[in-house]
Amino acid sequence: MKKQTKTQLKKKFQETNIQKIINYYFKTKGLSLDKIKEDARKKKIVYSRYVRPAKQLLELAGSLREAKKAITKVAKWAKSRNLDYAIETVFKKWLELDKLKPKEIVKKPFFRNEPMIWSETRKKWFVITDDGEWKEFAGKEDDIVWKLSK
Repeated sequence: MKKQTKTQLKKKFQETNIQKIINYYFKTKGLSLDKIKEDARKKKIVYSRYVRPAKQLLELAGSLREAKKAITKVAKWAKSRNLDYAIETVFKKWLELDKLKPKEIVKKPFFRNEPMIWSETRKKWFVITDDGEWKEFAGKEDDIVWKLSK
């Protein structure tokens, strides 16, 4: 049997670009390399199922860097909408990547769990009651609670 050189051994154990794409995809889903390996051993992840789409993505993107950029963009977009995404989602969204933006996080004002609105004409805050009545806000700015809207 022929003895392998250090360089040959190093090359043998280096990640290929396809493996890097698959591992990066899982990283965007919050999995570490150790977790991926563990899940693959337990058959929770069938790693080989991702090889073909990763190869196609590499060909489509033209480089590892561009493939990772596309995965990142799709991941941010999907996570901002609480959507799950597959590596194939990158292909489906490929033509829209330039327009794909994460959902804007909007904070809305509330006072005692009732929504508020700013009147530009009157330069005042109003609290909107459950029955739709607008009541002038007489409190302080510190009394306004800003909540994320969904």
